[in-house]
Amino acid sequence: MTGVLPASPASARNREPLLDVLRRWLPASGTVLEIASGLGEHAAWYAGALPGLTWQPTDRSAEALDILVARREATGLHNLAPPLLLDAASPDSWPLERADAAVCINMVHISPWAATEGLMAGAARVLPPSAPLCLYGPYIEAEVETAPSNLAFDADLRRRDPAWGLRDLEAVKALAASHGLTFAERIAMPANNLCVLFRR
Repeated sequence: MTGVLPASPASARNREPLLDVLRRWLPASGTVLEIASGLGEHAAWYAGALPGLTWQPTDRSAEALDILVARREATGLHNLAPPLLLDAASPDSWPLERADAAVCINMVHISPWAATEGLMAGAARVLPPSAPLCLYGPYIEAEVETAPSNLAFDADLRRRDPAWGLRDLEAVKALAASHGLTFAERIAMPANNLCVLFRR
């Protein structure tokens, strides 16, 4: 892949606030499995900022994998692993058997519910006891008024694909619990997003 790598303005805006949270939640060393790495901007940023960790990017899209390979080559970071093909909705076919932490940024609402089901099942399989699963994105919460911008975003997602949309955080917690993942913390983030921590 040649030329300028694609970029997301949202990734540039949220990477530093999210890094502050990940510094608290992630272990000091080991392998972090990132599910649905997309353009790889977060993978490159966090691998550079957290040199004690090996960052393992993944995606289900061959096009995304090409971008991830090019971004890895551009960074030259030794702790940014070669990307792997991974479909969150097919946890039995995930290409690694163990990770010390898992991170999933902005996938839950831009994918069918089956992807979140697979995410929880896969994380439960590859994470050791007490290891973190860190989610980031917008959610619907029963006791919190949903921002108008998030309601508009949800409507737009559902127009694009009826299987997409902002998820109810309680439903996500219940799904996680059914796979032995315990809800540990919720942190409000800029732009009406949340960081949500589960532990195996």
